[in-house]
Parts: sequence; C-alpha cells; structure tokens
Amino acid sequence: MPGAPVPQVSGPLPVTGTSHPFGAADHAQVPEDLSASGYVEEEFLASGTSNVYSWPEDAPAVVRTAGAPYTTRVLVRRPASAQRFSGNVVVEMLNPSNLFDLNIGWAVAHRRIVENGDAWVGITAKPVAVQALQNFDAERYAALSFANPLPLDDPANCSTVDADADPATPAVALPADTSRSTENGLVWDAYTQVGNWLRGDGADNPLTYGGERTRVQHAYGFGYSQTGGYLVNYAKAVHPLVVQAQGRPTYDAYLIGVAGGAFAGAYPMNQCEAAPPAGDPRRQLYGIGVPVIQMMSQSDYLRGIGSRRPDSDQRGDEFRHYEMAGAGHATPDELTSSASAVDIVAAGREVPPASCDQGPRSRFPSSIFFDAALRNLDRWVRDGVAPPRADPIVVRHGQPVLDEFGNVRGGLRSPYLDVPRSTWYGTATGASFCYIAGYEVPLPDTVLERLYPSPGEYVRRVRQDVRDLQRAGFLTRSDAERLVREAQQVARG
Repeated sequence: MPGAPVPQVSGPLPVTGTSHPFGAADHAQVPEDLSASGYVEEEFLASGTSNVYSWPEDAPAVVRTAGAPYTTRVLVRRPASAQRFSGNVVVEMLNPSNLFDLNIGWAVAHRRIVENGDAWVGITAKPVAVQALQNFDAERYAALSFANPLPLDDPANCSTVDADADPATPAVALPADTSRSTENGLVWDAYTQVGNWLRGDGADNPLTYGGERTRVQHAYGFGYSQTGGYLVNYAKAVHPLVVQAQGRPTYDAYLIGVAGGAFAGAYPMNQCEAAPPAGDPRRQLYGIGVPVIQMMSQSDYLRGIGSRRPDSDQRGDEFRHYEMAGAGHATPDELTSSASAVDIVAAGREVPPASCDQGPRSRFPSSIFFDAALRNLDRWVRDGVAPPRADPIVVRHGQPVLDEFGNVRGGLRSPYLDVPRSTWYGTATGASFCYIAGYEVPLPDTVLERLYPSPGEYVRRVRQDVRDLQRAGFLTRSDAERLVREAQQVARG
C-alpha cells in the first residue's frame, strides 16, 4: 500500500545453538518440525513510532501522545515455497496473559493455516512480555522497547494532577503487569505498521519471497482472549483512523477469539485510562467496515453475553457471533504449542498448570471451530460467500439449558455433544486460569451401552453428524475426516 506507514525491520535474527526465538516451533512444549509441513520460521525486530491514543467515546480514537518510538519482535511462519503460499497472512497480537507470549492463534488454527498455505505472524504486544523476552535472552532482545514517552514526573503519566501532591503517586491503580516506565498503548500503531510491512514491497519483507512485490493478497487480524479484546479496541477505535489515513484498511477481516461483552471485551487504549465498562457501546462490534467473526467458548459466553448481537450480511457490517458448545477457554493447545517449560522458566515466569482440581484441562478441540471460522472468513473476503449462522448457547434466567447428559444446548455443534461420550464443563477450580479451563467427565458405561449398542452404531452416528456439519459449513473437510477416524479408534477400544 503506497504511502502506508511501515516499521524499520531487521532480521531474520540468527538461530544458533545458544540463541533461538522464544516460542520457536522446535522449542515448543511439544516440539514441531515445520520443515515437515514445508514451512520455515523467521524472527524479526520491527521499529517505528506509535501514537498513544485515548478513546473517550464510541467514536474513533484520538491522539493523546504522538510519535513515541517502539521496537517489537515479529515471529513469521510461512510456506518455504512461494508457489505454496496462498496469499493470506494471519497476523496475531501474541497473548501476554501469562506474562509471556503465547502463540495461541497458531495453536488453535495451524492445521487450517498449513493446509491452505497461509502465513502466520505473531507480534509481541505488551511491555510485560518484552521483559520476559529480555529475561530469556538479553542479547537477542536487547533492542525491544515499549518505553513510555511521558516521564515519571509528568502528571499525564498516570499520576495526580494536584500540584501540591507527590507527582509520583499514581492517580489510577495500575495492574500488576503494568509499569509507568512503559506504555501498553503503543501496540495499536505497531500492529498497523507490521501489517503494512507484510503487505508492502520492501526487500526485507519475507512474503515477497525475494521478488519485487509482496505476495500478500489478504491480511486477517487475529486475537485470543486478552488480545481478542485488543482487537475489539483496534477494530472500533483504530481501524477507522487507518482507513482515513491510508484510503483502505491494513486488515481485510478480523477473527476475535473468546473475547466479548464483559469478558475481555475491550481494554484501556492507554494504561492511564480505564477500559470501557460493561455495557458500553464501545464494546459493540457494529459497522466495522470489514467482515468480523467473534467466537466465545463455554467458559466465557455467560460473562460475555453482552457481546451477542444479530448476525449481519449487510455491506460494511458483515458479522458473525459464535459460541463454541463444549469448548474451554484455556486449552491444552495453547500450552503445548508455545514455549517449552524450560524456556518459560528462563524467561522468569511460572509454567502454567496443565491440570486443575478436576483433572487435566479439557481436551475439547476448539481448533475444529477456529479452522472452519478462518476458512469461512477467507471465503467471505475473497468470494463474498457469507458464513453459516448458528444459534447461541441456550440460556434461560441467566443459566444454560442442559441436555440429559449435562451438556449445553445450542451453540456451535460437534459430535462431542451431538453423539456424546462425556459431559463437558467450561470451568474448573485450581491455580492460574483453571476457572476458564474446563474439564471432561466421561459418561457411565451403562449410559454408553444404552446409547451405542455396538461400536458400529457409534461410528455411524458420528459419521452422520460430521457429514451434516461439514455440509452446513461448520467443519473443514480435513477436520471432518479426522473426527471420523477418531471415532473409529474409540470404537476399536
């Protein structure tokens, strides 16, 4: 996009026996060989200047402090061959809720990304994650910075405006993961500029594949949980400014994961400003101008129920809201696909627990829903084919309506609930994020014997359910086939 602001980029950073990217695929908790899928991984540093914004009303953001320098890191996974590249790039603000970068978009959608030949890009989005990176490898990440452009003695730096009071006394209670020496609000323009870089023709853009022009046709914004909330801010408050300045958006559509309403539905535009309160119209995703898919899980849909709004195919207000019946918010995938426990400890952070009081985190594969959503979003943008609509999870008097097996009714369906062998819970108890991890309780053998008199009956019912869901557009072909194979393995015992 000529004239669109881009960062200065250095890299790819070298990988040696003593230095590798935090969250690298081959250093994940469950290592992944990207070369076996025909993919390569590269890491870059991106530097530029970003405005710090304020968001005082349901309108585009306004500049609070202009032109603050930043340097962030960018992790790229792409097909090794230009001929394999689909032209799509999924750009994710990496989730910092555990105080380090989690590659959740890759975790929940890598099957679809690789199958389609898309590129995936993760961007470090928050100062607390920068600190973890510098703890992990001080030399590799020495240049990273989200420094606050305001000095500590500036009253605008989250401090009192009373001239007789101590100017170092904060007037707002900053979260434990936030410091007045850094600024969380530098992420918005950085996200735009990195997207522009990927869509630009610079020789340092790996998605030119060594040619004179970028091969990116479409860029899709992705966020999950905290960074899903960041995408709400970006889509509502920053996207209009980008369109006004550039004449077109940087991102052609947004996939907002498990963030909405009163649950991670919006965040402070800058760290001295409160988040829009629950029920505030700034949290409502109307009229974004590009397609938006918002997905909630069984862990968070009740707290996020305020994000429900009618689906729309109207131009400029293309929108789908989905609720993933049975799926947990904090999944095992987000841990197994991100940095290894050894690297997390080296970053000075605690390793999140894989189990809660009720047992392991729910194994429910929310990836089947994200795979289909990403495919459907791409079809919406490329071909104008609107995604299917789905009813929300059924709620009466503030509580879910359950079937005879204790599973929720409504929402995005799957054979895990339509042909059940377990009861799926969205919340658990225990340390860290167990309250949104969920767990599974297998149905008694007597119930299973009544439901499925023979192994063949179980497989037949799964096959029919999967066929119907695939035909309706709620499953990709490869996921449908995988679910049938899994049912066959269960039936064989």
